[in-house]
Amino acid sequence: MSDEALFDIGLPIRRAVLGDEYVDASMGKADEFMMSFQRATTAWAWGWAWGDPTLDRKTRSLLNLAMLTASGKTKEIQLHVKGALNNGVTVDEIKATLLHATAYCGIPAGLDAFKAAHEVLVKEGALPAA
Repeated sequence: MSDEALFDIGLPIRRAVLGDEYVDASMGKADEFMMSFQRATTAWAWGWAWGDPTLDRKTRSLLNLAMLTASGKTKEIQLHVKGALNNGVTVDEIKATLLHATAYCGIPAGLDAFKAAHEVLVKEGALPAA
């Protein structure tokens, strides 16, 4: 399948998971150089990976949270916690995924992931403000 076809498959998935506002902002501020990345990530991550019907979106969200914890990508964890909520993942499922990742990735990685997730969960109203 061509990158253009994968982009066409991926864009609506990316919008459904991350929200129109985020996608529009990312693509709207991309100059010609950065647009190559926007097109690649939409085609490959969202069209090819997320567009594969083998796993549902909820499962993919949980996988992303675990992998992002392992790689220490807290900004992406925040983005994908919001996406996980959009995909029907519960707070308890997010917590269980982060605890599982903590066991395999270590306490510092888990702490960063929990802090990032907590911030989004409070902001989104999924958890009460402290």
